[in-house]
Amino acid sequence: MRDFIKRALKKFNKLTSEQIQDLLISAAAEIDRLETVLDSLNEGLLVCDTRHRLVMVNKYTNLFLIASHHESENEPVWTLAQDEKIREFLEITLTNGDRVEKREFDAEIKGIPRLLSISVLPLVRDRRVSGSLIHVEDITEKRGKEARLRRAENLASLTTLAAGVAHEIKNPLGSLSIHVQLIQKALAANREMFFKAHPGGVDSIDQKPAGYLDMMDKYIAVINEEIDRLNRIVVDFLFAVRPMDMDFREGNINTLIEELVEFVKYELHEAGIECVLELDEKIPDIDIDERYMKQALLNLIKNAISAMPEGGKLTVKTGGADTEIQISIHDTGIGIPEENLSKIFEPYFTTRDTGSGLGLTLVFKIIKEHKGEVIVKSRKGEGSCFVITLPVPQKETRLLGYEGEHGEV
Repeated sequence: MRDFIKRALKKFNKLTSEQIQDLLISAAAEIDRLETVLDSLNEGLLVCDTRHRLVMVNKYTNLFLIASHHESENEPVWTLAQDEKIREFLEITLTNGDRVEKREFDAEIKGIPRLLSISVLPLVRDRRVSGSLIHVEDITEKRGKEARLRRAENLASLTTLAAGVAHEIKNPLGSLSIHVQLIQKALAANREMFFKAHPGGVDSIDQKPAGYLDMMDKYIAVINEEIDRLNRIVVDFLFAVRPMDMDFREGNINTLIEELVEFVKYELHEAGIECVLELDEKIPDIDIDERYMKQALLNLIKNAISAMPEGGKLTVKTGGADTEIQISIHDTGIGIPEENLSKIFEPYFTTRDTGSGLGLTLVFKIIKEHKGEVIVKSRKGEGSCFVITLPVPQKETRLLGYEGEHGEV
């Protein structure tokens, strides 16, 4: 069609008024088709002239601009961006005539945090730069899927190590624990023999042997603590990698949360943490394994307690619709640095001096077994909010039969 218009324009002086009218109608149809294609894209496209003013923009891009194309024809394109970092990037890049591809920005669109990928490319025609093309892509979901896939792959890789870990670590630890108990019994017998040999009381006893026995007790207590700690790590590891035998039953998540908060209320009180429940009484029942779901929520609450060493506020909220319910656990603690947000569900990632680094991995696995999703929103120094989304089982829908006048259904 464009070739036809070009050929027609070369013979424009020889065209009749009807042919000119047909040519304009064809050109308008071609432009309308192009705009329809551009507006159908789920990506933003902005075309600028050599003075960096908007020439063309599709509808999707309006999400990221503070004014429409027609309201700002004489303004540089960077003045229209909602986000300050994006405005600065566009101004520097366009002014310098740079080519930048897939620069990522954290931005807030209509109050929702999003991750945008922006490319700035020169428009070249007849070997001359005639403007710039700006491409905007929302990659929030894409990055989320990549992170979830990476977590799933990490979990799968751990499975191959489970049998070896159970054999190489757990069994020797059991043997160590038994022999430490035998040593303790032998020391207790020696202590009894020592005091029987000195019936005159403490004043008549040489204190060195007694001191050695006390010192041995302290050393063995440390060994026992370390054996217990290693056992807990191994148990957590095996729990993270072994298949979960889920027992799904229909239940109310609000009841489960109330029971769990009652269980930890003394720990919350000792930590100086106020717990607020905002439970939506209208949320529907869902299919859950109460044992595992309690474990997942308990891990999140324990993390929240650890994140508020000086006390604070813990808010547990539920809400829902016809197809899904949400559980949010929000604390006013120290928050999570931005560079760690994508790693916290990965096995063995931890910022604490103690712990196995598998707590949130278990949360992720349990929620996935429930066909749900878990995300985290956090800023350092402002607290964290974990949001769990769980599906509501859909009841079977049956069509009503209808018999017409002639017996048709």
